[in-house]
Amino acid sequence: MVIDACHEERADQRPRLPVRRAFTLGVAGLLTAAGVLTLSGTASAASTLGGAAAAKGRYFGAAVAANHLGEGQYAATLDTEFNAVTPENEMKWESVESSRNSFNFGAADQIVSHAQGKSMKIRGHTLVWHSQLPGWVGGLGATDLRSAMNNHITKVMQHYQGKIYAWDVVNEAFQDGGSGARRSSPFQDKLGDGFIEEAFRTARAADPNAKLCYNDYNTDGQNAKSNAVYAMVKDFKARGVPIDCVGFQSHFNSQSPVPGDYQQNLQRFADLGVDVQITELDIEGSGSAQADSYRRVTQACLAVSRCTGITVWGIPDKYSWRASGTPLLFDDNYGKKPAYDAVLAALGGSGGGGDGGGGGGRSCTVSYAETQRWGDRFNGQVTVRAGSSAISGWTVTVTLRSAQTVSATWNGSPSWDSSGKVMTMKPNGNGNLGAGASTSFGFTVMANGDWSAPTIGSCTAS
Repeated sequence: MVIDACHEERADQRPRLPVRRAFTLGVAGLLTAAGVLTLSGTASAASTLGGAAAAKGRYFGAAVAANHLGEGQYAATLDTEFNAVTPENEMKWESVESSRNSFNFGAADQIVSHAQGKSMKIRGHTLVWHSQLPGWVGGLGATDLRSAMNNHITKVMQHYQGKIYAWDVVNEAFQDGGSGARRSSPFQDKLGDGFIEEAFRTARAADPNAKLCYNDYNTDGQNAKSNAVYAMVKDFKARGVPIDCVGFQSHFNSQSPVPGDYQQNLQRFADLGVDVQITELDIEGSGSAQADSYRRVTQACLAVSRCTGITVWGIPDKYSWRASGTPLLFDDNYGKKPAYDAVLAALGGSGGGGDGGGGGGRSCTVSYAETQRWGDRFNGQVTVRAGSSAISGWTVTVTLRSAQTVSATWNGSPSWDSSGKVMTMKPNGNGNLGAGASTSFGFTVMANGDWSAPTIGSCTAS
């Protein structure tokens, strides 16, 4: 749980110049080898993380930042791959109630609205936490603090009543180390051990239908901290305190790897009669080692019937709070990493591309080539090819490097995100393609010193 971290268009001006050289795309990213690589997208649900998880009766979500939703590839990857969201910071106390009883839900509402528009589950994060807490809270006496805590829980939950699948009601209330003691915080220091129970009872009254979770880190295996949380949950269940789920943040790296008893630990909590959720998953590393760790986590969740879903803490590595550790499933250019393939395979998804596992869904692939270069610009061409079924439309994103701009496009209808760097291209009279048929669109890139090929996203067919 950490802080995460206009374009001029001139269409139909196609320079008629000879082909000169080609560059290669990597999987949703660029490589420097020669040749042309095909990227694909299919309508098969089992070819995405969210679709494959749903087939297993679970969700697969991502932590989302409102200020990235305007980025075309970010939103497209979110919408295509995930079926649940958690706001990274937008629902935390300092974000929604920076001054007492004055609430601002604007950024959080943006995420909730986007998620609802895509029929995604929404996890509310988080109501009571010692961090990202406005200064005025810590300055209150016990009576005022109790009132403020209960008011905050009630007002926030009622604002989103009926929209939130599960809330992290209390976050990170236990110390690290071998003591199993509670963490010092304004709530613990002034209200005592009972503040967690009170928060959960207040939350149940505010929204009786939302699932109420306790969420923490370094509780992934059996240790003093997870034992203390386990004892609390067991006590709550015995006394009828309303708790429905326990969240395991699961931030891993080489110094803190996936514990050998990860699945067994999830299971012992589930055996208390609560759901378990992997709420903030990221695993530093790369290649096969990272992929294997992600696979093990996914398999552990699938093996525990009450593990209802997995949320990764971010989408591309570049926006991770641990970006230098490249801990997520997509690289900086939204390329699918080996870890992505491992998770999809563990979920039983088909992955891969082409026409997907079934062969009957609408699909399309794209390939890219640079067709001409001058002293200050180059032309790029994207070929769109239908899969084994006819399609009536296609959508492809083109992401420029930071210095580049597009001066002309042809054979497509472009739109741009707010940064002016992500172009979403749709057909301009060339959307209907028979099975296996192809069309193309092109553009002129003003290099401005950067001759790297733009990133071409996968093709979405309709």
